[in-house]
Amino acid sequence: MVIFLTLSNRENELKFKTDKVIIGNIVETVTATGAVNAVTTILVGTQVSGTIKHIYVDFNSPVKRGQLIAQIDPATFEAQLEQAKANLLTAKANVEKTAAVLLDAKRTMDRNRELFLRDLVARKELDTSETNYEVERAQVSAAKAQVAQAEAQMKYAEINLRYTRILSPMDGIVISRNVDVGQTVAASFQTPTLFTIAHDLTKMQIDSNVVEADIGAVKVGQPVEFTVDAYPDIIFKGSVSQVRNAPITVQNVVTYDVVVKVDNSELKLKPGMTANVSIIMSTKKDVLKVPNAALRFKLSERRKDMAEEKEQGSGVWIIHYKKPKRIKVTTGISDGIILN
Repeated sequence: MVIFLTLSNRENELKFKTDKVIIGNIVETVTATGAVNAVTTILVGTQVSGTIKHIYVDFNSPVKRGQLIAQIDPATFEAQLEQAKANLLTAKANVEKTAAVLLDAKRTMDRNRELFLRDLVARKELDTSETNYEVERAQVSAAKAQVAQAEAQMKYAEINLRYTRILSPMDGIVISRNVDVGQTVAASFQTPTLFTIAHDLTKMQIDSNVVEADIGAVKVGQPVEFTVDAYPDIIFKGSVSQVRNAPITVQNVVTYDVVVKVDNSELKLKPGMTANVSIIMSTKKDVLKVPNAALRFKLSERRKDMAEEKEQGSGVWIIHYKKPKRIKVTTGISDGIILN
């Protein structure tokens, strides 16, 4: 037996509280808390403003990549597209008009050049016709630029019309729906979130917060055990997949995000659950175990004359022929309560 602490009765008789040295297994862990999340989660929003006309999915609905999940009323955007198409036709007609004027200006210039060579027109008339020709040629270039601008506006209108169809960006399951039919969404300042889609709920991860004093012992690949309040009697298992270097400081406490990958093939774990995590640093089997308190025990100064050995290095105290005796030990790992 090893000594825990010293007790005295009213007769000042010295007594000791002891505990047994046992053989067993011991596990050294780092504890933390975290939240269970899907490995990949995407917030689906909209790039255009309008009124929700149709919703085709609900909470827990499975979706495929490219599937139509909601529709914003397209009437306004269809009208904008028709207007853009009309503007494009007008711009193309303007090109034809300016081309015809340019052709007439070229004929006038050519005729004046011929007449000028015969001294039948003044130099001023020739200069005027040449200037008119250059102006009309510039008008043709400007008209073609207007066509390009109208085509761009039409493409923009087509894109906005396509954006009224809200499509699923990946295969997954809808875990959140934030809109209803008839609701108006505004995308003027920031993209509103309409749905939250998780890729695969059979594979989850825990984002756990490990304090800076323990983070040095955490390595990728270490096994993890954890529990959740929904299933207090079940110990789930996982492994450390990532130790992120970005510090998280809350009320002057620095922690680091340790990502734990978890198999959820039975779909018991749900996004947002709080997990009590134990990261396993080391495991030893069939070793001698004593309470940590026994290693910290020391005799008082006035009782040291009872000891048969002086305190040097690590050791524990035992009762030997009714007297405390210190035995040197080599310590191993600890689970916070028991030491080997």
